[in-house]
Amino acid sequence: MQSRCDMCANYEYDEEEEYYTCGVNLDEDEMYRFLSGNCGDCPYFSQDDEYRVVRHQM
Repeated sequence: MQSRCDMCANYEYDEEEEYYTCGVNLDEDEMYRFLSGNCGDCPYFSQDDEYRVVRHQM
């Protein structure tokens, strides 16, 4: 099952460490929610829509 973080544009793969991280500078409470897997109500969620630019050009 995919989490909401998996669909977020801020969820980035770190090739050096070989795992995904949140690209947003989170405060302590937000980092706790992210690490515990409860990121369903994240205020920084941004849909990872790679075709947004293409649709805009049409």
